[in-house]
Amino acid sequence: VQLQASGGGSVQAGGSLRLSCAASGRTFSSYNMGWFRQAPGKLREFVAAITWSGGSTYYADSVKGRFTISRNNAENTVYLQMNSLKFEDTAVYHCAASRQRIPQKDYEVEYWGQGTQVTVSS
Repeated sequence: VQLQASGGGSVQAGGSLRLSCAASGRTFSSYNMGWFRQAPGKLREFVAAITWSGGSTYYADSVKGRFTISRNNAENTVYLQMNSLKFEDTAVYHCAASRQRIPQKDYEVEYWGQGTQVTVSS
């Protein structure tokens, strides 16, 4: 599966952005999906994940209550709605796919999308 992320940009603290990740292929609905991010000088970290059906979601503690992951299997797309953005949310955001695991660690990811930059100014 090929993943294409979009929706990044620059926003002031307290603002919102919605990231999208479009997937190619007819098997998108069989993949658990996730979002990871990497800030300059830091390791890539888990942000959010959603099961293939959309029935369960998982979040890093740092984004709980502010970010929402969702998916539309008919459109082969997963979303990350980011509200109340903070300076520390600044990073390159990557979408990820895994059929076997719910992707919350790098090694659980089978496919990576290219990143989209999110910059939050304080």
